[in-house]
Amino acid sequence: MVVFTGPVGRSGLLPLLEGRFPCGEKPGEKISGLLPEFNRMYWGVLPLKRAVISDIHGNHAAFEAVMADIEEQGCGDIYCLGDLIGYGPDPRECILMAGKCGLNLMGNHEEAVLFGPIGFNPKAKAAIDWTKEQLSLADCPEEENREMWNFIGGLAKQHKEGEILYVHGSPRDPTREYVFKQDIRDRSKMDEIFDSPPDLSWKVCFAGHTHHPGVFAQSVPYLFLDPAQIDNRYEYSTRPERIMVNVGSVGQPRDGDSRASYVIIDDEAIYFRRIEYDLERTLKRFEENPGLPEYLAERLKEGK
Repeated sequence: MVVFTGPVGRSGLLPLLEGRFPCGEKPGEKISGLLPEFNRMYWGVLPLKRAVISDIHGNHAAFEAVMADIEEQGCGDIYCLGDLIGYGPDPRECILMAGKCGLNLMGNHEEAVLFGPIGFNPKAKAAIDWTKEQLSLADCPEEENREMWNFIGGLAKQHKEGEILYVHGSPRDPTREYVFKQDIRDRSKMDEIFDSPPDLSWKVCFAGHTHHPGVFAQSVPYLFLDPAQIDNRYEYSTRPERIMVNVGSVGQPRDGDSRASYVIIDDEAIYFRRIEYDLERTLKRFEENPGLPEYLAERLKEGK
């Protein structure tokens, strides 16, 4: 067993792995933060199976359901592409659960909490303001609040292992750029995205941000493959083209399917998974936190 000390930053993550829990909760089993040993392959430091998740957005019930499925699927480790917080009612709990991930990246919502919600609509901005308050609760220990902020402040914007790049948004703008399926018609935009960053070479890029899962393939013309089109499986190891894989959203799906979304990668293929979770529990948590816009709860029901 090895302790992951990657780009999340030791000062922010390790204190969270010492058994600290959200204010008012009883201590439970300590988050270990330990990862199994895994094989080194052409693709980088890759276990037999790795789960890649993104966009939890403070939805603790969805996060728990996905983590349970990841364990059931026998994944060796978990990489999170950001947006643990924002929109949802349980940011502190989600930050703590992220301690089980081998990698945590910065999303645009973590960036907004740190530097301001640039370009956010009023509902999203209100959720950011509320989230900032939750991370600095006066009735929680000051040290615990500081650990939450240290964790967010220590997140990296991108991570590369072998031929695999991990970002939240896109290779061109790791935290903020949206890449939608209709963008395949904009060859100039797609060319620039697939040629970025100029100092890094990659074959597979994992991203989130749009909350729409699928595979972008660099071809003529560019292709977008919905998971349903490919039976939820894409065999990347024998394909020549570069691909960008959107893993969807754990906590706020927007593709018309309310189930949580994530992917598993092994040394041959990428598998898209959809997981039922206790939606009513999350809706109740919204009711208990009226500072969040009601719309953010309602959209979870239809996955839009």
